[in-house]
Amino acid sequence: MVAESAKGTQAVERAAALVATAVRADEPLGFAELVESCDLAKSTASRLLTALERAELLERDANGLYRAGPLFWLYAARHDRWDELVRLARPTLQQLGDDTRETVNLAVAQGDRVIQVGQVDSQYMLGTRDWTQIDVPPHASALGKVLYAYAALPVPRGGLQRLTPRTVADGVALEHQLGQTRRQGFAVTVDELEIGLSGVAVPVRGGRGEVVAALGVSGPTQRFQGRVDEVGRLLTDRARGLSALLDRGSHQERRSGSEGAA
Repeated sequence: MVAESAKGTQAVERAAALVATAVRADEPLGFAELVESCDLAKSTASRLLTALERAELLERDANGLYRAGPLFWLYAARHDRWDELVRLARPTLQQLGDDTRETVNLAVAQGDRVIQVGQVDSQYMLGTRDWTQIDVPPHASALGKVLYAYAALPVPRGGLQRLTPRTVADGVALEHQLGQTRRQGFAVTVDELEIGLSGVAVPVRGGRGEVVAALGVSGPTQRFQGRVDEVGRLLTDRARGLSALLDRGSHQERRSGSEGAA
């Protein structure tokens, strides 16, 4: 039993070393670099890296290089610079949930992805799901399109993943949708992430007028038929109130800072 315990501890230490090395690196690392840095056998490193990917502690980018996984992004979004945003937005999310009875989400941009940091569940049995645990392609979500449209997230070029026949899968068509989003003030997706799911989202602005988040409502497409404009107006109104709240908080923070400097 002592030998097995020591072996388990050693495996944890080796896995922790791989995670720490990848997270501390200035750029994603290749397999050979991790093996050399952590002084591990290739077979051991391969086995541990596979387990760390499953646990979402590490992930590979498009070039197969290792970097911090989705759990680190989620933690940073929830507990770092966005913590105050989530706290201030909670009443708005709850109010929207009561108004629409649908799922309400607050999302922010982190790197090239959208992180959903706050949610109020649907009051219907059909449509309840925890989206904060799911990595959704931004081009297939209303929240992502809002962040693209207002330059909070870099717009992708070229071909995009087609998740359903309704998914916008090329940059030109996406740019057209983003222009429409800016003109009408809200983004809409219908059956783009999955058939039968629709969403509407609007921008939330910070103290300097920049878009810091997207606020959205989603649910079964059937329930959204004939309601998209109504939901868009409601979201716009609620987001305006939340933006004003963030603006007041920003002014107070700047005033406190200037008084402290004086």
